[in-house]
Amino acid sequence: MAPTYDIERLLLAQPSTRTVAGIDEVGRGAWAGPVTVCAVVTDLSEPPAGLTDSKQLTALRREALEDELSAWAAGVGFGESSHEEVDRVGMTEALRRAARRALEALPVRPDAVILDGNHDYIGPPWPVRLEIKGDAASVSVAAASVLAKVRRDAYMAGLGLEEYGFAENAGYPSPVHQEALARLGPTEHHRLSWSYLDDLPQWRHLKVHRDPLAVEGQVSLFG
Repeated sequence: MAPTYDIERLLLAQPSTRTVAGIDEVGRGAWAGPVTVCAVVTDLSEPPAGLTDSKQLTALRREALEDELSAWAAGVGFGESSHEEVDRVGMTEALRRAARRALEALPVRPDAVILDGNHDYIGPPWPVRLEIKGDAASVSVAAASVLAKVRRDAYMAGLGLEEYGFAENAGYPSPVHQEALARLGPTEHHRLSWSYLDDLPQWRHLKVHRDPLAVEGQVSLFG
């Protein structure tokens, strides 16, 4: 089924809500690169044909939709947390920062936010409506899922590093990526606090250990 505006309309029925943003992220489970969040505001007009959860679309279809979505949306904002920031503060905080950056990049401040998933990583003062599989149910979240993925995939492909297959796997643990890591070790774009390094004895000394009690996520390197 195609996504609808049912959730947006439910939220807009509240007197205090005039603008709703849909949010989705990509890169949470990758071993390299940033986590990217997109926020989309619409005017409830008919979305581009074929819009759905980005995972259900081919790369070519996502790329074809990018220009259409950018022209159609009433507002689009992106936010990112780099791999260094993920190592420094952890994924939950990195997602929170990226999401807030995306919301703050919108041309208007939304009164409500539809967030894909079952965990509110944004927090106050943003009023968040959690929606499991929101990228398949909500038009604005589906649009955010496509735009976030196209943006991050293009960034990862632009890094080159053909041995790691970033143009195909976008930093996720594909067999090509895992083989290159075992042979060549992590690049400057890898998340060094992640547990994959525990399975690579020859590179384990590079692992970054984050102090969970540090206010700013201070990290240390144990060799």
